Amino acid sequence: MFRIRQSYRDDAEQVFAVAEHLDTVNLPANRKHIDAILDRSERSFSAECPVGEREFLFVLEDLEKKRIIGTSMIYAQHGTKRAPHIFFRVETDERYSVTLDKYMVHPTLRIGYNYDGPSEIGGLILLPEYRRNTDALGKALSYVRFLYMRMHRELFRSDVLSELLPPLEADGASKLWEALGRRFTGLTYQEADLLSKDNKEFIHALFPDDPIHVELLPDDVRAMIGQVGPETKPVEKMLRRIGFSYAGQIDPFDGGPHFTARTDDITVVRDAALVETRAVEHTDAERPWAIVATETAARPKFRAIGTRVIPMEPGVVGMTEDARARLGITNGSKVWLAYG
Repeated sequence: MFRIRQSYRDDAEQVFAVAEHLDTVNLPANRKHIDAILDRSERSFSAECPVGEREFLFVLEDLEKKRIIGTSMIYAQHGTKRAPHIFFRVETDERYSVTLDKYMVHPTLRIGYNYDGPSEIGGLILLPEYRRNTDALGKALSYVRFLYMRMHRELFRSDVLSELLPPLEADGASKLWEALGRRFTGLTYQEADLLSKDNKEFIHALFPDDPIHVELLPDDVRAMIGQVGPETKPVEKMLRRIGFSYAGQIDPFDGGPHFTARTDDITVVRDAALVETRAVEHTDAERPWAIVATETAARPKFRAIGTRVIPMEPGVVGMTEDARARLGITNGSKVWLAYG
């Protein structure tokens, strides 16, 4: 009995409890920031703020326990003139000495800014006790964002960015930030991470524009640049499967890799379709899994579930009464669907 829906301001207490399990820049374990995120999300779903400023937070509910157990997000645009998308380009500096007949290739990091950025996905959190669930809850939380993009394609950019978490220290600190960022800003990783949520000017002002030679960093820092953390490996696998690839960029705070894809080439976006539902008594594990969504007049307006369906004639799928009840639809209703 699980359902994904749009978030509301009165979800703050439960969303904060979920955020405490990961405490990321997208969903920090800070009640003031959670309130602001939910306010922006509710105004985004109701089209009360400019398109480029919209941020959509989805929540996953355990309906039996009346509990929010996970989240995921879309930023309609990440990178504007007011708040640019900032990253390190992973490059190389090639050198050759005639005297020594020696050719050297030096890996470098160069700060980059994007003032007309892509859409971004983030904020993917699922409480530990619900992971590896037979209902594919993590996949549903991730895929719902791409299905929503297809339903409202005009709101989103031509490219989508995903910033993956790298291996971090036990206390959540970043070795890359300690070796670079802290030396240039005088801020701790947590201070800089939280400040950058609303203000990135200090990065532009204090970071060098010249390339930074990676050989000058400690071995353990060099080794983690662009690496995906162990808990994020399944996310990387999923992203690659649906059309994302490594962009040759990393996060300037923690060194995590950036993955990008053309929006219309993402398989969930590309293959999503509006279909008619037809009542069936039951489905089983042999039937295809799909992310299914609808928008209704009643609250919550946007609803989605991951469920097994029975493909029938073209444009028609069979769904159980339970699945239709969670979506708030009746037999014959139209829904958006993408197979996973």
